[in-house]
Amino acid sequence: MVQSLNTKVDLVIDATAYTGLTDYGQLMVGDKGFEFYNSRDTRKYIQIPWEEVEYVIASVLFKGKWIPRYAIETKQNGTFTFASKEPKKVLRAIREYIPSDRMVQSLGFFDVVKRGVQAKFKKG
Repeated sequence: MVQSLNTKVDLVIDATAYTGLTDYGQLMVGDKGFEFYNSRDTRKYIQIPWEEVEYVIASVLFKGKWIPRYAIETKQNGTFTFASKEPKKVLRAIREYIPSDRMVQSLGFFDVVKRGVQAKFKKG
């Protein structure tokens, strides 16, 4: 069994981790970090200490009515994408440990298209 980083747990919720293949399990937000444990294979887990988190990126649709997924960008190990039953509750729990200036929205569809068109016609 894997040893948890956290000494106090704020939230445990069913979640999905998008790590190449889809992994189903439980997500834990606590005082020391963010953790995901696979429900079928105990060797598949993700532990991210709060000091390692660079940004928390939320995909917001319909003016905040629906958040399908969110990602945690780390300083060294890349970006981890997750989805859960109640994403607003998870993001509120994360907000206790991550400053609000490091919690951002992802780009929308039209913003991505606009950047692509601008890059195509940019001189330089």
